[in-house]
Amino acid sequence: MIYALQTALSLTYVWIKAGHVIFVIFWMAGLFLLPRYYIYHQESVPGSAEEKKWIERERKLRHIIITPAMILVWVFGLLMMWSNQWWVATWFQLKFLLVVALSGYHGWMIGYGRKLARGERPVSGRALRIMNEIPGLAAVLIVILVIVKPF
Repeated sequence: MIYALQTALSLTYVWIKAGHVIFVIFWMAGLFLLPRYYIYHQESVPGSAEEKKWIERERKLRHIIITPAMILVWVFGLLMMWSNQWWVATWFQLKFLLVVALSGYHGWMIGYGRKLARGERPVSGRALRIMNEIPGLAAVLIVILVIVKPF
């Protein structure tokens, strides 16, 4: 059974890798866009028609693009990890920690969107602008770890 699964993974590996990269692009694009939406939402007048539009845009981005993409990134990534036995490599362990952290950031952003929809604005626009840089920094580090494999 395990041998058959391993053989299937090796025969479909390039497709799994392609799927992983495609959904990383979708997830990251959404993570770059969502904080920007929150900044514009936060600057809108509470209870206004504009605010309602931002709430709907944010909901669609989260439910249609970002969360499904993150789930598929994890599925394809774990399949590649298992297929290649990467869990023993230091570069992979660091990458894995960064992806876990990025997933936590994703979860925090989802929660923040729910607060905004309830009319709460606990974080300043300036703080959101700084947080908007987190996915970019994570992407730089992850790409270096995957391509260069410095460890």
